[in-house]
Amino acid sequence: MELSMSENFGKIILMAGILLCIVGLLFLFNNKIGGFLGNLPGDYSYKGKGGSFYFPIMTSIILSIILTVVLNLFFWFFRK
Repeated sequence: MELSMSENFGKIILMAGILLCIVGLLFLFNNKIGGFLGNLPGDYSYKGKGGSFYFPIMTSIILSIILTVVLNLFFWFFRK
């Protein structure tokens, strides 16, 4: 069964909205569930007299893996 352009666009908007809600809730409740985002082993931070530097390497890797899985599921859902 072939879906029309508006039905496909509707599904894309719905999936994007659900994903944004999940990400928003994750950031909203981050401190209440342990504050793991940005505090993982492997996240680099330096604080000196003149300023500070923070580079979340491990958080970036974990988010990359999660987004890869989510996007692969998304594209699998919409393939023909």
